[in-house]
Amino acid sequence: MYVELTSTDDRLADYTSLTDVALRKKLETERGLYLAESTNVIKRAIEAGHRPRSFLTARKWLSDLEPWIEMATGSADGADTPVYIAEEEVLESITGFHLHRGALAAMNRPELPDPIELIKESSVVAIIEDIVDHTNVGAIFRSCAALGVDAVLVSPGCADPLYRRSVRVSMGTVFQVPWTRFSSWKQVGEMAEQGWQVAALALKDDSVSLAQFCRDLSDGDRVALMFGTEGTGLTDRAIRAATHTVKIPMAGGVDSLNVAAASAVACYAVIQELKPEI
Repeated sequence: MYVELTSTDDRLADYTSLTDVALRKKLETERGLYLAESTNVIKRAIEAGHRPRSFLTARKWLSDLEPWIEMATGSADGADTPVYIAEEEVLESITGFHLHRGALAAMNRPELPDPIELIKESSVVAIIEDIVDHTNVGAIFRSCAALGVDAVLVSPGCADPLYRRSVRVSMGTVFQVPWTRFSSWKQVGEMAEQGWQVAALALKDDSVSLAQFCRDLSDGDRVALMFGTEGTGLTDRAIRAATHTVKIPMAGGVDSLNVAAASAVACYAVIQELKPEI
């Protein structure tokens, strides 16, 4: 259902105040929604089976969006799903920022699976604890998708992978890599009890090098790589839940890598050891 807009109105509540992260987090939780920005991201979300509540687009991008509107709703005009259309300056006044490639979709947030159930067929997973920068979360998901990581587990205090900046930085791969939130570190402890090699990336006196950790792996091992927050790294609680503590040796007087870069290095090393065919 096409709806031409010349200004904001009450029907656009899902799209307003987008620059206020705290407000968006509160509203998106209450309404059970997230926002997909750009035609490419909307495409990935719909291909992953996520259902749109509405679309908001500039007219010049409508033709690019129509195939995905039709895939999601059965009709190029959205059928009963509103497709709001406005000039780009009107869109910017509604959302508070310039839309990347002129399209947004308010998507129904999917129900997250049980962590242990999610990873039962996995061999390499990433666990991210309390990472608050949405850009880092999106970059980690993009690396996991590119390198062949099977799933991502997210701590309760971690930034939302479905926040629009996370989704955009990930290039929509948050819809490609299976993920869920775990509610308790006991669930990570269960992984160790089930034979997972749970490696905490942390600078500790007893940390082994990433290269040594990979050399010690055997065929059939299942590996979970844990990455901590940008400032202080993994908490002691997280490290206690691990079976190994691992570090990436640094040169040039550098003490550590950005967490997104570290995740890419560690995931690549483990994947090359366990899944060299990728």
